[in-house]
Amino acid sequence: MSVELELSANDRIATLWLNRPELRNAVSLEMWESLRTHCDSLRERDALRCVVVRGRGGHFSAGADIASLGRSLAADHEGSRYRSVNAAAEEALSTLACPTIAVIEGFCVGGGVQIAAACDLRLAHHHARFGVTPARLGIAYPAGAISRLVDIVGTARAREILMLADIVDAPTAAAWGLLTSISEDVDVELERVLSTILSRSSFSQRAAKAVLNALSTNANITAVGRDYELASLEHPDLTEGLAAFGEKREPRFT
Repeated sequence: MSVELELSANDRIATLWLNRPELRNAVSLEMWESLRTHCDSLRERDALRCVVVRGRGGHFSAGADIASLGRSLAADHEGSRYRSVNAAAEEALSTLACPTIAVIEGFCVGGGVQIAAACDLRLAHHHARFGVTPARLGIAYPAGAISRLVDIVGTARAREILMLADIVDAPTAAAWGLLTSISEDVDVELERVLSTILSRSSFSQRAAKAVLNALSTNANITAVGRDYELASLEHPDLTEGLAAFGEKREPRFT
């Protein structure tokens, strides 16, 4: 049996592959569980600089595996636990300390958008297709996923996306603000973005994510920010950043 969610990683970059190409990477309960487990393990890697999520076979994900999930897709009841597992996986991905990137080709629908929206950046092929389609199924889209969609595209656009449940092209999704970039070669674009991320301060990136994640939980962001501000005084990235600025050169963060 093939592994439906693959992890490949080196010291600095990890890639999570959705791997059900015969079903356009429709996400099963087991895949959501694996996503949470992998994210929890990656959380322990201090040297990790970025996590990439993408799909095998030319598609990101056509959404939840409706055929196998049936009514358990709609709500946890009578022992079913799809919704709780789904929410835990989304939270585990969104709260990773390092930057995360969704690389999107082909279809990115429903649960696929949920996964992509839980990432910090979304790079899409020009011919990718997007949609949030619970209104075609008679289910309620997860509240956490709606909140993240609103954070990305705004309330008015999120209402349009959810009420109409249309499938749109990548330029339209980019115009909505859903995408970071679109290109004809997502691998080249990914390399460009990864190179930029690796050239920046990992301390600053993690500090920014900590505050951004605190915003979504109504935590005291002033306190979170203050902790990182004080920590920066002792961090070598600040020393290198100031030195590079004074010497008019690019910083060499370690």
